[in-house]
Amino acid sequence: MAAKHGSLSINSDNIFPIIKKWLYSDHDIFYRELISNACDAITKLKKLDMMGEYTLPEDFEAKVEVILNPEEKTIKIIDNGLGLTAEEVEEYINQIAFSGATDFLEKYKDKANEDQIIGHFGLGFYSAFMVADEVHIDSLSYKEGAKPVHWECDGGTEFDMEDGTKDTVGTEITLFLNEDCVEFSNEYRAKEVIEKYCSFMPTAIFVKKANAEEEYETILPEEKTDKDVVVETIIEEAKTEERENENGEKEIVEISPKQEKLKIVKRPVAINDTNPLWNKHPNECTEEEYKEFYRKIFRDYKEPLFWIHLNMDYPFHLKGILYFPKINTEYESIEGTIKLYNNQVFIADNIKEVIPEFLMLLKGVIDCPDLPLNVSRSALQNDGFVKKISDYITKKVADKLSGMCKTEKETYEKYWDDISPFIKFGCLKDDKFCEKMNDYILFKNLDDKYLTMGELIVKEEEKPEDSAEGKEGAETTEEAAEEKKPKEQIIYYVTDRMQQSQYINMFKEANMDAVILEHNIDQPFVQQLEAKNEGVRFLRIDSDVTENLKEEVSEEELKDITETLGETFKKALNNDKLEIKVEKLKNPSVSSMLTMSEESRRMQDMMKMYSMQGMGMDMFGGAGETLILNANNELVKFIVDNKESENVPMICEQLYDLAVIANKPLAPEKMTEFIARSNKIMMMLTAK
Repeated sequence: MAAKHGSLSINSDNIFPIIKKWLYSDHDIFYRELISNACDAITKLKKLDMMGEYTLPEDFEAKVEVILNPEEKTIKIIDNGLGLTAEEVEEYINQIAFSGATDFLEKYKDKANEDQIIGHFGLGFYSAFMVADEVHIDSLSYKEGAKPVHWECDGGTEFDMEDGTKDTVGTEITLFLNEDCVEFSNEYRAKEVIEKYCSFMPTAIFVKKANAEEEYETILPEEKTDKDVVVETIIEEAKTEERENENGEKEIVEISPKQEKLKIVKRPVAINDTNPLWNKHPNECTEEEYKEFYRKIFRDYKEPLFWIHLNMDYPFHLKGILYFPKINTEYESIEGTIKLYNNQVFIADNIKEVIPEFLMLLKGVIDCPDLPLNVSRSALQNDGFVKKISDYITKKVADKLSGMCKTEKETYEKYWDDISPFIKFGCLKDDKFCEKMNDYILFKNLDDKYLTMGELIVKEEEKPEDSAEGKEGAETTEEAAEEKKPKEQIIYYVTDRMQQSQYINMFKEANMDAVILEHNIDQPFVQQLEAKNEGVRFLRIDSDVTENLKEEVSEEELKDITETLGETFKKALNNDKLEIKVEKLKNPSVSSMLTMSEESRRMQDMMKMYSMQGMGMDMFGGAGETLILNANNELVKFIVDNKESENVPMICEQLYDLAVIANKPLAPEKMTEFIARSNKIMMMLTAK
């Protein structure tokens, strides 16, 4: 071939600045693109061999070599794939953005699996100019009679191409790095980047330093392979030592026999795993393999709770493994990692178009060859197909969880506290997921027993239809609608078992139950449950005093006591806005309680969520907060009978603070006052 000098067929002289600055978000991506191209070239050659279009040498070993030379500031990426002819270089390299895979697929579309042979020559190759001032290609095609070709370009729009000297089939790309990117020829940095993008590419990748001294290892003769280069044979003499036998006599005993060993050139170790766990059938994978894969990928040595192995061939190809890590922090700070691959080529972490938002709490890998990537393979085209993939992943997760609840209830319950924030977050974010999981949401009660929503709701027995005979007048539409409304079902809940222990004890004494909802996500979650389950109402255990905790008594009986206590407490506490209610509680040991309506508390929680605590509840005039005083308690009776006593104001303050403490922590200054007052009361007792 005559030497050729020409201009690249491009639409603008500004193509290289665009590639360098905008086409790829990260400069290190060039490693992914060039190594991926090399793997594709090898996969194509193997396909041709399989289809009888080419015969591979008997000693063929598919591999990609990355040779680093930090002294000369170069990187070589060498493959033994199908190579390029001068015509192909002209077509696929000189005419930017024309993909060689198109013609290849068209020619062999009836014989090969498209997903495994998509080439990326074209813009992928030109990512090299993000880091290099000059790039050379040396290639020899597999085609009979093909001549080697040498191509070079210095990052402008002109190239030089001539006959080359390469004598083995494949392609060698040499990058002459610019000063800003010399770091990529450093062995540590190169391995770091290649492991990031290429850990699971389908062809073995070897990284080594140019002109590095050979390393050696010692093996037994039976461990030798045909490819091992033996440097020398080492004879290890037998080892003996003097020991005392059972007769007390000393003798020489052989502890290690004479042994022959071989010193060989150290075998190269691929930097990648060509057959990742997600490519295997779930039945072929052991529990330990799943755990080891998790540790390796995520550097997390806390064992995952369980996992889901995805494997789908229709209507699209998708494989992967999703792990449920142990969640023990608030959901806002949880951040999982789901790595997205395309044909074992790493694309990115946590791509929101494919991974539903709530699944971002998980860790895992998803490999989908059918993903419609843009030219940089770093972002997805937004189309309906991607939405189908997202929906499929959501469905598989819901199927796994619901299936576990049905068939492995004890295991599901064991994991529930860890996975419930994830499931509740999913229900809030995804209606389809919520529908599938509706019957598999668990609630832990005061006895640590797990119940479903259906088990919590006591269904009212259907009343027999009234006879039409004798019925005076037809019901109005409004009356009929009112009749059909489901009876309101109250579900009490606890947000802090320690703080609300007084209320819990009272519930247990009255044979009442409540569910534990201690996570931040529970507040918005119960509001969703109320919206989706007509007639269901969630009330915190301290939102009011239920009838079951009180003795039956008329308001008239408590009228005088209520007036006396109300006047006395408001004066002692210097708080005219305080709402006071007197009840006869069944438990006489309880003197005072503080309740806050569910509506007021939810408003308060919403304010906290939006960092509005500074506004306080004063803007609502303390609405919703009620001090409950127990008319059956001796201290309360003392106040009623001795309202003029000098100690009554102090007792009122103490009872109020005790009620607050049972509901929420005291403010620092109030706690100081409470401790001082408690000490004073104890001193008064000792003085007597």
